[in-house]
Amino acid sequence: MSAILFEVGSLWINAAERLAGRMLTLVTSVPDFQSVSTYLLLAVGVVVPYAFYAVCLRSMNRIRKLGDVGYIPEGAFTAKETANFVQRRRKVGNTPPVYPNGWFGLLESFMLSKGEAKTVSALGQNLAVFRDMNGNVHALDAYCPHMGANLAAGGRVIGDCIECPFHAWKFRGEDGKCVHIPYTEKVPEIAKVKSWPVTEVSGWIFFWHHAEGLDPTWQIPVIDEMASGEWVYRGRSEHHINAHIEEIPENGADVVHLGHVHGPVMTAGNDLRTMWSKWWTFAEHKWTAQWEQCPEPDGHIGQLHLTHNLNLFGLPLSMLKLDVYARQIGPGIVFLTFESCFGKGMYLQCVLPQAPLVQKVVHNIYVSKWMPPVFAKFLLWSEAMQVERDIMIWNNKQYEGRPMFVKSKEDTLIAKHRRWYSQFYSENSPRVFQKEGLDF
Repeated sequence: MSAILFEVGSLWINAAERLAGRMLTLVTSVPDFQSVSTYLLLAVGVVVPYAFYAVCLRSMNRIRKLGDVGYIPEGAFTAKETANFVQRRRKVGNTPPVYPNGWFGLLESFMLSKGEAKTVSALGQNLAVFRDMNGNVHALDAYCPHMGANLAAGGRVIGDCIECPFHAWKFRGEDGKCVHIPYTEKVPEIAKVKSWPVTEVSGWIFFWHHAEGLDPTWQIPVIDEMASGEWVYRGRSEHHINAHIEEIPENGADVVHLGHVHGPVMTAGNDLRTMWSKWWTFAEHKWTAQWEQCPEPDGHIGQLHLTHNLNLFGLPLSMLKLDVYARQIGPGIVFLTFESCFGKGMYLQCVLPQAPLVQKVVHNIYVSKWMPPVFAKFLLWSEAMQVERDIMIWNNKQYEGRPMFVKSKEDTLIAKHRRWYSQFYSENSPRVFQKEGLDF
C-alpha cells in the first residue's frame, strides 16, 4: 500500500512541475485570463492532494548527517568545516573500548532487495551485505582475498553466493568459502572471507560482533505486534553523531538531564542556545524516569520506565501524555513502547558504530494501524527534535571516564548504568586512537 501511495505521490510531483512550467509560460506572455484560471484550478487540484499525501500519508524520512546539527558555526566556517574543527580540537577523554560486543543493526530490511549487495561500514569493518536469491541475508568481509576488490562494489549475487566484480571468484554467503574460480578447477581451501553471524528480525538486518570471536550468547526478541501487523511502519529518522557509543544509551539513566535539556517545548527547536526564549515559556515538557537492570538470564537487558506530559500554561495537556517502557537490548538496540490517547506504538532505536567515535543512530516508529499517520509523524518529529538537542552536547563534549559524581540517587543511577554496560566489553575490545583530524 505504501509503495502505491509513493508512486501516486511521484505522479503528483511530476504533474505539479509540468503545470508550474506551463503557468510560467502563460504569465510571461500575454495570457488569456480563462486559460490562466484553468491552469490555476488544475494546479490547485494537483498540489493540494499531494500536500495532503505528503503530510498525512507518506512515511517520514528525516536524515541528518555529520555537521548538519549539533555544531555552533565559527566565523566564516561552513557547517562541515566547523564540525571538523571541533573534532580536531576536542579532547577524546578516557574512553572505554570503542566497539562493544553484541548485535548491531546494519540495515533496515526494506533497504536490501533480493539479489542486491551493499557495502556497510560497521565497528571498524567494511562488510559486503547481500540478500541471496532465496531471500536470505549474509554479511561477509568486503574484500576479496585474491586481489582486494570490494565484493559489494559491482559484485553479482548468484544463488546463495556473491561473485567478485574483478575476477569472478564466487563466495558462499553462509560460510564465506570460495566455491568457484573460473580459470582453475581446484579452489584452495584457504580461499575464503570471514562470514559474520546475521539475523533478520523486527524489520532490521542485525550482525553479531564479539572481540573474542564468541558465538551469539543472546538473541533479539521478536515484537509480536510488529510480526502480526497490528503495528505498522510510519517513518524513520537517521542521525550521525560524534560521540562514544556508550554515551547515547546512557541518556536513559540520566534522569536529571531530562528536565534541563528536554524541558523546553519541542517547537523551541534543537539549538540549546535559543530554546530558552521567553516566547516558548507557555509550554513545558514534564518527565519522570527510572532505569534498572533486568535479572538473569536477561542481564543483557536494561529497562526504563518513562512518563511524559506537556504542560500548557501550567496545565497538563492530556492529549500528549505518554507512558513509555524502554528495553535496551545489549549495547546498541532499544525498544521504546508507548501508550498515547491515539493508541500504542514503538520507537525502535539502533546505534551502529561506524568509526571509533562516529555513531549512526536510526529511529523507526511503528504504531497501531488505527493511529492517524499525521500524529505518528508528529511523534517521530518530536523525538528527532529532542535527540538533536542531545547531539549538540554529544558532538562537543569529551567522555568523562571518572565523573565527579555527588551523593545522590540521580548520579548513582548513571554509575549503575555504566557498571551494567561494562559487560559488553572484553579483553580484546579495541580502544580509541587519537587522530589529528577527522574528515567527513
